[in-house]
Amino acid sequence: MSFESFATGLGNLLTGNLAQTIFDGIKTYFPPDMTPEQQARLRLELERIEQDKRQQTDNALLEAEQMLTERISKLEGTASDLKSLPFVGRLMLFARGCQRPVWGFFTMYLDWCWFSQWTLSEKQQAALIVVNILVLGFLFGERAIRNLTPLISQLFRKS
Repeated sequence: MSFESFATGLGNLLTGNLAQTIFDGIKTYFPPDMTPEQQARLRLELERIEQDKRQQTDNALLEAEQMLTERISKLEGTASDLKSLPFVGRLMLFARGCQRPVWGFFTMYLDWCWFSQWTLSEKQQAALIVVNILVLGFLFGERAIRNLTPLISQLFRKS
């Protein structure tokens, strides 16, 4: 679950349809002779309160995300920190930038060897599948893994 979907879910949990729920409660227990104008003003005020709460929740989540980003950059350093090191810094930036393509091409090479010339045991095949899932997750994110999970499950069921 990504931070964004967690934050959205939390916001909906805290404020989701709060104005309508309160309005229904007020209509049930308070004067039955409320005019439509009074009901409209009450609904508008409750929706404004709900929007304020939603905005406060969004601000708090944004602040938490910014604090997390700052903490990570303090712990791991930033690219500008690496640039201050004469040769090693540039080498580290290059290595950091090459991570995804190197792992991606290495995994493609392993897959090519697996399908074209290798005969692997079940354990080796399972390990290669795990490596593929990890690299796919790293390169393409959580969504790619989520989309491929049913296919992978189906392949294992047929075996």
